[in-house]
Amino acid sequence: MRKTILFVLLTAFAIVANAIEVKRVEPLSWWTNMKMPLTLMVYGEDLADAQVSVARVEGKKTITDQTGLTVRGQHNAESRNYLFLDMDVRQEGTYKITVKKGKKTTSFNYVIAQRRDNKGRESFTSRDVVYLITPDRFRDGDASNNVMPGMLEPTDKTNIHGRQGGDIQGIINELDHIVETGATAIWPTPLTVDNDRTFSYHGYACSDYYHIDPRFGSNELYCQMVEQAHKKGLKFIMDIVTNHCGTTHWWSADLPYKDWWHQFDEYTATNNAFTTWYDPNASAYDCKVNAEGWFDHHMADMNLDNPDLLHYFQQWAIWWVEYANLDGLRVDTYPYNEKNPMSRWCQAVRADYPWINIVGECWTRPASAVAYWQADAKNFDGFNSNLPTVMDFPVEEAIRQALENDGAGWGNGMTRVYDALAMDGLYANTNNLLLFVGNHDMDRFADVVKDNDPRRVVIGHVLMATMRGIPQLYAGDEYGQRSADIKMGHSGLRQPLPTKAELTDDQMQIYKQISHLLQWRQKEPAIWKGRTMHFMSRDNTYAYFRYLEDEAVFVFINASEEDRVIPTQHYSEILSAYNTLGIDVMTDEEVDLKRDDLKMEPLSYLVVKLKK
Repeated sequence: MRKTILFVLLTAFAIVANAIEVKRVEPLSWWTNMKMPLTLMVYGEDLADAQVSVARVEGKKTITDQTGLTVRGQHNAESRNYLFLDMDVRQEGTYKITVKKGKKTTSFNYVIAQRRDNKGRESFTSRDVVYLITPDRFRDGDASNNVMPGMLEPTDKTNIHGRQGGDIQGIINELDHIVETGATAIWPTPLTVDNDRTFSYHGYACSDYYHIDPRFGSNELYCQMVEQAHKKGLKFIMDIVTNHCGTTHWWSADLPYKDWWHQFDEYTATNNAFTTWYDPNASAYDCKVNAEGWFDHHMADMNLDNPDLLHYFQQWAIWWVEYANLDGLRVDTYPYNEKNPMSRWCQAVRADYPWINIVGECWTRPASAVAYWQADAKNFDGFNSNLPTVMDFPVEEAIRQALENDGAGWGNGMTRVYDALAMDGLYANTNNLLLFVGNHDMDRFADVVKDNDPRRVVIGHVLMATMRGIPQLYAGDEYGQRSADIKMGHSGLRQPLPTKAELTDDQMQIYKQISHLLQWRQKEPAIWKGRTMHFMSRDNTYAYFRYLEDEAVFVFINASEEDRVIPTQHYSEILSAYNTLGIDVMTDEEVDLKRDDLKMEPLSYLVVKLKK
């Protein structure tokens, strides 16, 4: 099927006398038995009000009297160069769609395939560890695509802000390493075309929603990457952006509708006031600027209140899930979108894939603000986002603040982490929180912990690996990688994965501990589906249990710069339910938690497996 689809993608529509020029047809293909209705967006020259007919292609024959694919309805856009075709899909096959206007005509083939059998599929869950990659800054696996025709920005490895040449082949080459870290799922930042003249490497200013950027590879290679990841037990998550597109997108010179994206008399940036979505005191002005203001000068804000655009984005996400056999989705800048259309977007995707997990980047605080965006939250206004998973920015902030200094002072240090977890009652599902200590949009974790201390780096990852939720590891953090130049912001922290030969002894020790712990957690149900009980301390230590009826995991963190004795007598209410003779998961040595003289060195941790 892929070869057929790519033939459709790459075949130029003939321009001859009395022919209509059709430049694009999206989605590129479709499938039978989908709940999402198929609407083709056909773009060309003066297509409005054209007559459309469909014939089935069988070998060299075309059959006009068929019902496998038919036009149920059609409508124009404001631009007369667009035609929207509502299709009835009943049978797989190749179909010839003919567009006629007056004496001019053209035709193109369209493929309908049988959808995959997704019975028994599982998306990413709290059992998984997600490995986040910025592809251009990860590994250059194919130097031949570093400069590509039609792409405005070539690779320039001497420019810290430019493209570094990382690509899909580089990810494929590192799949074994990703498995070795203990990760079970991969989330690359966007790989679709971004044709900005500068800073195109991050991919968040999309120029074409249906094609992989050729500097990363091809649609076919993307599918091969997903397939090879699956063979190694890795799930695959696609990063998508519904809030904005790049101003270099192919439709920018000829929008279907004037309100396809939000427009102002002069450039107007979003005010980032996410609270306006639920603030009873918010002004209409602030609400409008939050929802409609642009993310950046080169990122046009999409208008999801336009029904044709919303349907386009629903189909687009579903197309990639089916085409590439994806396991999950991550949605960028989620609260910047219009909230009700995005709720319907999530609903539509999960109608076709009830098993799929979608995580939204809700970069806001406090926990009550983040919890608002999770599906089935008990919101005062009755709003339901239908978004299963949100990113846990409150806990990320607490861990960073706890380890960026010595923790002295009331409410500082590990008390911040305790207080963050105390907000768990606000969430509809704490197992569906994406938990992290670093990502591609913030200073490297090893840059911000006090003294860049490897012990503090490990402690942060121990917390992430053993708490409720879905851990996410940013590529390079398994080594405690630091920014090339912290003053350079995003460009400085998004650097290629170091090779083993480049690692210091400290980095190798960090890697051994983090990878061991992440591999261990894959076999521990108490970690990925247990409850939490934690204990307050004001001495920059933190203790908690993850527990099920027949087993538990005890975690003790000493983030202070002094020796601490574990106050095991404080934990009797839960310890009494288990055999207190447990196993240190890092050393496999026995630990007796009945002892009241267990001493922890400064900046150390203990993780103990307990059974009945």
